[in-house]
Amino acid sequence: MRRRLNAGKSPSPKLTAENYDLSKQGGGGGEEIKSQKSNIFSSSKNIFAMCLAFRIANSLLIQTYFNPDEHWQALEVAHCIVFGYGHLTWEWKKGIRGYLHPLVFALLFKILAVLGLDTPWFMTKAPRMLQALFSAVGDLYLYKLSYALFNYSVANWALFSQLANWFMFYCFNRTLSNSLETVLTLVGLYFWPCMREYPSKVSLVSTRKWGLTVAALACAIRPTSAIIWVYVGLLELFVTLDKLRFIILEVFPIGGLVLGLSCLLDRLMYGSWVIVPLNFLKFNFLSSGGDYYGTHKWHWYFSQGFSVMLFTFLPFAIAGSIKSKCWKHSGLIAWVIVLYSLLGHKEFRFVLPVLPIALIFSGYALSVMARPDSPRVMRKGSSNSYTKWPSKVAFAVIFLLATNIPMAFYMSLVHQRGTEDVMIYLSKEASNEKVKSILFLMPCHATPYFSTLHHHLPMRFLDCTPSEEKGIPDESDRFMLDPVGFASELAKNWSLPSHVVLFESKERLLKDFLISRSFKEIRRFFHSHFKVDRDLQASVVVHALND
Repeated sequence: MRRRLNAGKSPSPKLTAENYDLSKQGGGGGEEIKSQKSNIFSSSKNIFAMCLAFRIANSLLIQTYFNPDEHWQALEVAHCIVFGYGHLTWEWKKGIRGYLHPLVFALLFKILAVLGLDTPWFMTKAPRMLQALFSAVGDLYLYKLSYALFNYSVANWALFSQLANWFMFYCFNRTLSNSLETVLTLVGLYFWPCMREYPSKVSLVSTRKWGLTVAALACAIRPTSAIIWVYVGLLELFVTLDKLRFIILEVFPIGGLVLGLSCLLDRLMYGSWVIVPLNFLKFNFLSSGGDYYGTHKWHWYFSQGFSVMLFTFLPFAIAGSIKSKCWKHSGLIAWVIVLYSLLGHKEFRFVLPVLPIALIFSGYALSVMARPDSPRVMRKGSSNSYTKWPSKVAFAVIFLLATNIPMAFYMSLVHQRGTEDVMIYLSKEASNEKVKSILFLMPCHATPYFSTLHHHLPMRFLDCTPSEEKGIPDESDRFMLDPVGFASELAKNWSLPSHVVLFESKERLLKDFLISRSFKEIRRFFHSHFKVDRDLQASVVVHALND
């Protein structure tokens, strides 16, 4: 064990799981335990309750559109399972996606339907509130992992970093498989002996089995999670004494059971045997199929992606990583970012599971600043306490909050909200029988779909299924290249929709076309102030057929 404390202290009769770790090692922990008992962080229940309240409020504040997978690969599939209608994208026809993650939300939709609560408000808010429950579990285990690695002070500052970071606020409560993967990563790391320290009397085998189970579950939900757990597994294999037991009696049975059950679930849902992890691997890694949706330079995660996610926490995370000398966790971050950098297609959410680890290092750095008398954070058992923050840590807190809170609120409440607002509006109009059919003349998957509309109406969007022949543009690309020409060709064979939805930039080009077909503008929703990866999509416009 890397850190040992003086023996001789007996454990307190009412210790939390975190304090149990401390007391079993003995020595000087009384002051810290008393400090814990005097505030909200006195127990795991209090921490979880606080995090849950925060995340529920967080989920209600998210009113913007971030990534299509939040709706199209989770809620849309769940809606189709429960209500019998919805759109399954080409990935589901190719067997690249597994049903385990969507079934979580299918259960929620079923409960709402039975209770008669499947209203527009609940259909849009309830899924993110359910994810808020999972996110609070992730926050709790970030706290517990930080405490297991360092001490109570670092755990508090790490939790502060997690709750204050703009990207965690913006993304963690979204119904992406990456969000649940991040929760499982935090829980799993806590139980792996090689990734935290345990008191000598706690069974390493039993805790490692829990870690293996969570790791297998994370891989079943998102196969790329294996990138994380290969690193952890190899590290555990290196440090464990009984290597054969670990591989034969733990890895194979537990991993095989969880992944086998996942494949059986997919067999029931698909109607035939589909090995999702294998199909996922073939498409995303062996054939570089993800490159169809855009590529970035190899250094994007280092120069932009992960740096933007950390934002102003970046210097603190770097300082904490160096000062703590916790190379196993620093290595995990580097391992994940380097491997994802080898792929052409890159997205922020892919590296979300290691963002909390970087925020733990930020918490370490802030804890060091809060105790300027010590060159390094005091380890567990330190009797040193402080009651007043030094001016530099107060300045750091103000700086972090002043930079992250506006960013979190702007991205969650303002940027790219039009595509969410328009579907909520159309859902209400459909309830009043004012909508008969809808055509979306915009890039594919730019809005939520049936899971938000929640009415079985004819809808049409521009397809962007990857072509097996390279160089052939899909419907979405053809529309973006020549909006008027594409719309005119489409109008030759369409069943005239009652509503057309499009972005302002293309609406200006298509105004004469729409007027000639008896459409008029009825609503306009603000979408964004600046462009992301296309021309400026300032607002979303709804045109209705003029009867």
